[in-house]
Amino acid sequence: VTDCELIPGGRNIRVTEENKHEYVDRVAEHRLTTAIRPQINAFMEGFNELIPRELISIFNDKEFELLISGLPDIDLDDLKANTEYSGYSIASPVIQWFWEIVQGFSKEDKARFLQFVTGTSKVPLEGFSALQGISGPQRFQIHKAYGSTNHLPSAHTCFNQLDLPEYTSKDQLQERLLLAIHEANEGFGFG
Repeated sequence: VTDCELIPGGRNIRVTEENKHEYVDRVAEHRLTTAIRPQINAFMEGFNELIPRELISIFNDKEFELLISGLPDIDLDDLKANTEYSGYSIASPVIQWFWEIVQGFSKEDKARFLQFVTGTSKVPLEGFSALQGISGPQRFQIHKAYGSTNHLPSAHTCFNQLDLPEYTSKDQLQERLLLAIHEANEGFGFG
């Protein structure tokens, strides 16, 4: 066991209510990057030997994942069979429209949708019954989003959850869902 100061003089600073968020951020940064920097550097050196950095720098992380993995074959019947609803039922008009719209998506948009709601475009090998969340197996969920129908659908990828407003028409739902999966992939709070 070794001690590592996360900030200069850190060993003499107590963690308090006021600085606990900074402490957690520093611990996470240390464990996920600083402590394994030599391994990350070695991996990147080998990777860039095979694929020069300038060839992949034009892609964001989601595009790069699709480039490496390819477009998945998404069995929407399996996804639908492994979906839970909150505030809606399978018979709700918005849910009926939702499945019709997603069924009509191109293979690329289906992959974008899966990436939007789960954080990855990969389908579990065992099918959607084996979909993983933050704490283990977690089925796909569609929750009713209360509030304005001007809001886009939003996703909680740690929980495989889609928050879906109760749109007034299938066209509105399709327009908002496509906008969300194409544009709302830049982190938290876009909704």
